Amino acid sequence: MFEKGGVKVAVIGQALPRTAVANPRWMFPDWEFGIREEDIQKQVDEARAEGASVVVLLSHDGFDVDKKLASRVNGIDIILTGHTHDAMPGLTRVGDTVLVATGSHGKFLSRLDIAASGGKVTDIRFKLMPVFSDAIAPDKGMAALIEKVRAPYAAELAREIGRTESLLFRRGNFNGTFDDLICEAMLAERDAEIALSPGFRWGETLLPDTPITWEAITNATAITYPACYRMEMTGEQLKVILEDVADNIFHPDPYFQGGGDMVRVGGMGYTIDVGKPMGSRISNLTHLKSGQPIDAARKYVVSGWASVNEGTQGPPIWDVVRDHVARRKTITVTPNDAVKVLGA
Repeated sequence: MFEKGGVKVAVIGQALPRTAVANPRWMFPDWEFGIREEDIQKQVDEARAEGASVVVLLSHDGFDVDKKLASRVNGIDIILTGHTHDAMPGLTRVGDTVLVATGSHGKFLSRLDIAASGGKVTDIRFKLMPVFSDAIAPDKGMAALIEKVRAPYAAELAREIGRTESLLFRRGNFNGTFDDLICEAMLAERDAEIALSPGFRWGETLLPDTPITWEAITNATAITYPACYRMEMTGEQLKVILEDVADNIFHPDPYFQGGGDMVRVGGMGYTIDVGKPMGSRISNLTHLKSGQPIDAARKYVVSGWASVNEGTQGPPIWDVVRDHVARRKTITVTPNDAVKVLGA
């Protein structure tokens, strides 16, 4: 609770409900997460009883989840929603609640001007503003601190591992060219038939004809559970994995969605119909090298990383990508049309 302009403002925090599913549960065994409407409602009511005229939910639920939450919990004026990285140019209204989505990675800044009287919000003005970093003078003190912290590592981070002739980006619901490069590296360096890479969206975009530095590789791969495993999976297991991830994204009830993007796949293609129910979305699984359908009973050598399972063995993914780029020297990523999307 804080006061601004003579008005009491209450901010309630909401962590990602699926933290224990999307991340290694063994790393935080004593913590619990979830969508707890009754707890939120209780805190909203308590904030109002303490004199709050404005109640804000600072949420990592994801946009669709927060839209449903807003329809079921009374008394929230504003939800600052995160996790799904949406940048919405206007307010989304659900009853008396407005949702604000400001994108991610410091690309935008949202400004809210709130008028309140009689213990409630009477008006809100909103503007989503893009941040043009080249046009804004850095804070001198912060710039100096960053330079000091980076100094011991600056030379190694700037080391050129190779170059790219293609645009390498980390966005797209089903693939990005940097993800394709990571999958390509696992197929080659781990001698695998199929590669699985998580649907992460962080990392620098590299323009064509630019260096691939050690910093660019670690930007796209740095994580606390980086082991790049190599194991056998049956065709049926691969389909089950794809179905499970697809339901996490496209389930019709937002409370069963986890947000994020589809797992990236190398060495294999498939068709997905996002409008179908769980277990029926994925079809036409194909082993790209042979051109043959994936055999449900056959075992395939699969490489992947960011497994949430404890004890996963393998080299860190950044070393796998580094070795592949160093071996190739020049990277060209061909357009990926191996995933066919229906019903989007």
